[in-house]
Amino acid sequence: MENLRLPLGEWIEAVVDFVGDVFGWLFDAIATILGIVYDGLDWVLVTPPFWAVIIVFAALAFWVKGWKLAVGTALGLFVIVLLDQWDNAMDTLALVLVASVVATAIGIPVGIWAARNEHVSRVVRPVLDFLQTMPAFVYLIPAIIFFGVGAVPGMIATILFALAPGVRLTELGIRGVDKEVVEAGHAFGATPGRILRQIQLPLAMPSIMAGVNQIIMLSLSMVVIAGIVGAGGLGGEITRAIGRINVGLGFEAGISIVIIAMILDRITSAFASTDRPRRRVVTTSMSSRDDAPAAAKADDAGRERVTASPGRAPAV
Repeated sequence: MENLRLPLGEWIEAVVDFVGDVFGWLFDAIATILGIVYDGLDWVLVTPPFWAVIIVFAALAFWVKGWKLAVGTALGLFVIVLLDQWDNAMDTLALVLVASVVATAIGIPVGIWAARNEHVSRVVRPVLDFLQTMPAFVYLIPAIIFFGVGAVPGMIATILFALAPGVRLTELGIRGVDKEVVEAGHAFGATPGRILRQIQLPLAMPSIMAGVNQIIMLSLSMVVIAGIVGAGGLGGEITRAIGRINVGLGFEAGISIVIIAMILDRITSAFASTDRPRRRVVTTSMSSRDDAPAAAKADDAGRERVTASPGRAPAV
């Protein structure tokens, strides 16, 4: 029994070495693209004066929700300025936005595919279970091996960690659309693509936006762990605070992360609520289309009754 051991670790190392040798060029290309996008977005956020960035985010909050969210957004960002964590916060925001956009771009199409194909759903489900149950620190190991240290491995680990909720909630939203509404679309001769764009996606938008919201929140929760591999930003500040046992620095960076999380959470939630009037319009227009044939049949029946009545003149 002492020599009975499954060499799983050696097998995994062999697979990782093989993947690194065969697909090294692909990992280099991904690292280059993500690095360019991150550097560009970080430059956009850091270069302007802080008050200009605050005005932009406050205007976005006012557009999606109203003046209360705009005031709260402006005050929250100004607190980050007062804590002297503005540059670190913008570095973190750039990393979170890039990782969230990539995770959303992958998660929503995969969720739609899984909702429309049962075989794909059966294959995707255990993969998502694996991604959600794996400890967050484990994602850093392959990220460092394939992408080195810096912001890129932090983004890769964040994407893997935050991907699952987007896929699951998109699939759940598509499957939750009323089948009678979809059948009505088929009855009017709509193509599957048109049914997806004009019926299923609008009605599933609350669930999809909840998935996007969870992607952003999980990305922010991964920021601190990504700071261990040199991702910088607020995660790097917290990592340095842990190393120096600096309670004040850790608290300031943590409060800054909480403020960013609250702002992004409220904005994404507001985006989901702004789609409700459009969904009601779509539903109303479909119901009016459904009522049109019934109204026409009722009109024809009325004309027939008038024609058949002996005491009335024939209908023209």
